[in-house]
Amino acid sequence: MSEIKPGPVIEAKGARIPLLGLGTWNLRGRVCARVVEQALRLGYRHIDTAQLYENEREVGEGLRASGIKRDAVFVTTKIWPSHFAPRELERSARERLAQLRLSEVDLLLLHWPNPQAPLAETLGALAKVKHDGLTRHIGVSNFTAALLEEALQATDEPLVCDQFECHPFLDQSKLIAACRKLGLAVVAYSPIAQGEARKSDVLKRIGAAHGKTATQVCLRFLVQQDIVVIPRTSKVERLSENAAIFDFTLSDDDMREIAKLGSRDGRIVDWAYSGRMKWD
Repeated sequence: MSEIKPGPVIEAKGARIPLLGLGTWNLRGRVCARVVEQALRLGYRHIDTAQLYENEREVGEGLRASGIKRDAVFVTTKIWPSHFAPRELERSARERLAQLRLSEVDLLLLHWPNPQAPLAETLGALAKVKHDGLTRHIGVSNFTAALLEEALQATDEPLVCDQFECHPFLDQSKLIAACRKLGLAVVAYSPIAQGEARKSDVLKRIGAAHGKTATQVCLRFLVQQDIVVIPRTSKVERLSENAAIFDFTLSDDDMREIAKLGSRDGRIVDWAYSGRMKWD
């Protein structure tokens, strides 16, 4: 497994977020720790976890085992909506650090909207956690364009990103445009559509022209738009494939053809925490 150079970063509200990260959803135990360690040794500098994933301890173990200096790695975690009451949010944030065995994370997100928790109170608690030094930056996940506007009106503290499902088969143009307008970074989870990308004839054909796989074309399509990608894999050999996306460029025609794959019906993750989400 050859080492890659750490990839480019994007800047948003003072945060410098590596465009390529490792998602760890559904990774557990020694597999999780090993994949995190190998990703960092390979050149990844961005690791994404969450309270829900129940693997923060293993993510921390992988980080320490890698030998990479802590300040060279961008670590993101998320708080689950049932912990959005202010005191509970602060307690949960401290628990995240205890699990990871870190003094701070780089980015702390609200994992899903919770309409039963007053957004201004939740954001106030999130801002306090930042002021107390538990996280360097804060943001949200799975927020619609309307909720982003509401969130930014409810706090003076900078929100640096919205993390949401984003891949060529789902038209997220409205939400991406809203993030751009508001100065937020876009972080794409399920960026290869949970493996569906490798089955696409369009992506395979474009990949063949560039000497790349369909998965690499899929990821390149996003990072070429300055969208952060956090593909998940449990296979160490896939880490190199997912990382080899910065040594080629898709043409304008390629980008347009891939964009045509998107539809409103392409969503894979539709797990609204409370009530029905009105997706963009």
